[in-house]
Amino acid sequence: MSTSSFKSASRQQESLLAPLEKKTLIWLAQRMPGWVNSDHLTILGFLGMVLAGVCYYLARFSPLAIVGAVVFLGVNWFGDSLDGTLARVRNRQRPRYGFYVDHIVDSFGAIFLIGGLGMSGYMTGTVAMVLIIAYFLLAIGSFVLLYKPIVTVAGRQYLLCDVSGVVAIIGLIGIAIINSIRNTIRLYREERLP
Repeated sequence: MSTSSFKSASRQQESLLAPLEKKTLIWLAQRMPGWVNSDHLTILGFLGMVLAGVCYYLARFSPLAIVGAVVFLGVNWFGDSLDGTLARVRNRQRPRYGFYVDHIVDSFGAIFLIGGLGMSGYMTGTVAMVLIIAYFLLAIGSFVLLYKPIVTVAGRQYLLCDVSGVVAIIGLIGIAIINSIRNTIRLYREERLP
């Protein structure tokens, strides 16, 4: 793919805090030391996500580790949000490289984060696995959206993300129901009344 044919993704931040976040990120980027570049911030964001996942896992042994997870999610936000802003403020953008690296780092980071949750005791491993699969399907679907945002199911047209969302919802609800039934039966058997 040639550089001229690549179209940068449009950034749409529509939350209530988006204008404040944008100003804050620009303010931080303008004050970032010269030796810090976007790649450093991307790595910092990735490490934040990995360490948040480790903290979730450690919460299995001590609930206080959840505090660490929250701190490292903040580190992830700092690095992940600021890397692109720093590149734009310094006019050092590499759209294809940045887009690719950002998605790869987020994908591997999600494995650590959701995997940590799945091993924490606060989420079942089955739900964590389905969540990781759903995340990757969404990531893959995002690339497909560039070429085919609408799909045909049973002769009717639907938005691809709507179809994917419905499939994910059905899967997660199904797993929640199965786990609820299993846990109810197990607890009933463990605490039978005479």
